[in-house]
Amino acid sequence: MKAVLCERLGGPESLVLRDIEMPGPGPGEVLVRVAAAALNFFDTLIIEGKYQFRPELPFSPGAEFAGQVMSVGEGVELFEPGDRVMGYVRWGAVREAVIATEDDLVLLPDGVSEDVAAGLTVTYGTALHAFRDRARLEGGESVAVLGASGGVGLAAVEVARAMGARVIACASSAEKLELARAHGADELVNYTEEDLKTRLKALTDGCGVDVVYDPVGGAYAEAALRATGWRGRYLVVGFAAGEIPRLPLNLVMLKGCDVLGVFWGDAIIREPENHRDNMAQLLAWVAEGRIVPHVHALYPIAETARALRELSDRRAKGKVIIRP
Repeated sequence: MKAVLCERLGGPESLVLRDIEMPGPGPGEVLVRVAAAALNFFDTLIIEGKYQFRPELPFSPGAEFAGQVMSVGEGVELFEPGDRVMGYVRWGAVREAVIATEDDLVLLPDGVSEDVAAGLTVTYGTALHAFRDRARLEGGESVAVLGASGGVGLAAVEVARAMGARVIACASSAEKLELARAHGADELVNYTEEDLKTRLKALTDGCGVDVVYDPVGGAYAEAALRATGWRGRYLVVGFAAGEIPRLPLNLVMLKGCDVLGVFWGDAIIREPENHRDNMAQLLAWVAEGRIVPHVHALYPIAETARALRELSDRRAKGKVIIRP
């Protein structure tokens, strides 16, 4: 089978396409033929050795995928050959077939395509875990989403909207903000042209937002924290800007607010049943048309380096999908 491999750490152009042996599932394992794999910003980091997970070389990028079960190992009870599934494996999905465990997979209902499902697990799963499990978001509350045009941000806009929140999308250009509006944002803030704290305060009648969803970090983090309201919740999701901010804790005290870490990758291991419930909710929303994941582009497996470069250069709007 064909697989994109990282044989030495480096940028997207260092990846190679190889023919490798088709694996067989061991006890408790499932072999899935990959119909679509999704790339995320962290894939640009993991191939350079700059992410918290550092797999042994060689490995394939790609954490999330959708496809069909080819075979199952001894002891597997939840899946059988022919089942359509979606899954998450941290890395290794940009290949024609991948080994996963039962806990890595969720059954894919009819009516949800592999292209959509492949990009659902990480970004939408993170957003729902953040809002439902960490922030305890309630309908009618206000949510500010930073970096609202990328795959992570658009997912947060849609999930918050599906949960009944008033969504304020924050991004760096009018084009990006219009994409966020198309996916359900109620208000828009261009933080290259407006003061983020002042505008968020104005949009909430001076009270401040109830929840901040921050996958960006960097220069706008403190302004967003200052824009939270009394007993607000600031969700630390990631650091796409490349800078880990230092937040003044006196603000946390004075606002009576919570700064909440969102480590979805560990949460799904510690709380697998909760993860399944969240995935079931997301799939139900997709089937109902309440969330419509935006696919930036579809690439053949031979163009994986080009697809990763789109992510690395911050040109991707929505999900980047590889079709092996």
